[in-house]
Amino acid sequence: MTTDMRTPAEPVSPAVPEDRAAGPSRSERLSALAQQHGALVTLLVAVAAASIGFDTFLTADNLENMAVSSAFLAVVALGMTFVIVTGGIDLSVGSLFALGGVLAAWGSRYGTVVALLLPLAVCGLIGLVNGLLIARSRLAPFIVTLAAMLGARGILLSVTDEGSTTYLVDKDTFFATLGQGKVLGIGAPVWITAALFVAGAVVLRRTRFGQYVYAVGGNEDAAALMGAPVARTKIAVYTVSGLCAGLAGALNASWLVSGVTILGSGMELEAISAVVIGGTLLSGGFGFISGSLVGVLLLKVIQNVINQIGSLDSAYQQVVSGAFLAVVVIAQTWLGRRRRVL
Repeated sequence: MTTDMRTPAEPVSPAVPEDRAAGPSRSERLSALAQQHGALVTLLVAVAAASIGFDTFLTADNLENMAVSSAFLAVVALGMTFVIVTGGIDLSVGSLFALGGVLAAWGSRYGTVVALLLPLAVCGLIGLVNGLLIARSRLAPFIVTLAAMLGARGILLSVTDEGSTTYLVDKDTFFATLGQGKVLGIGAPVWITAALFVAGAVVLRRTRFGQYVYAVGGNEDAAALMGAPVARTKIAVYTVSGLCAGLAGALNASWLVSGVTILGSGMELEAISAVVIGGTLLSGGFGFISGSLVGVLLLKVIQNVINQIGSLDSAYQQVVSGAFLAVVVIAQTWLGRRRRVL
């Protein structure tokens, strides 16, 4: 009798294509680069074209005005980036921006500390409530933040007697210097915004909290299974968004030396547009702080070019911004599908 000495068959591993084993293909890398840096390339092209077409575009005064006016929207977009990376949305930031400006102007009579802390406390609290309702009660972010938008606008009207009262900021105070002062020839709000973006980039890319933000946006259920504090992360990002909107409003009030009640209308849409144009996916799980800054600058360059033309109505700014956003979203969707196919 013979004995079969053959060993059991070894499990066969699925064949791995050589290009996959070696890492992402060239097409995948190009798609990823286009998705991440397409807005930056577009910004550089737009700046070059505007510089050639308009003699006044690269003047010091025009560049400074663009930089300072971009700073306030950029701070709002910074907070919005955290929210959108988690797959959420915050429609209340425009109203919080206006409310923060009014509260800062009102509080400036009691000193710079009150002028800064009051809008941060109120707007941060509203953001915290948004986060609690979304994370704990599992309500839709769209509905919760829409209600907060209306509520914040109502508080604003109550504080200003239906918008008839405008609070002024004393130009001789340190609070006014925060908005109108210059450091090395550049407006103070620009430096403050730059510092906030550096801090935001470090938090999002280099901390455990940032990893939680990406994990929640990528797959909330998987993040929960891995032990990520999903609810606390959502609460935190909406609180950050409220704080950023309140701070932006306070800085704007110090720049204008008054709390203007009619500001902030549509700002939430501008912030969302800037974040998405900068490469952050509305579906969540992917995005970066620097891209949001590029998106803000690109929107401001487009608006400035329309103002330089002069013959176009200001309403075309919204038309161009909306069309540009639609193109970016379509491009992001196409690039994402292409990367999955490859």
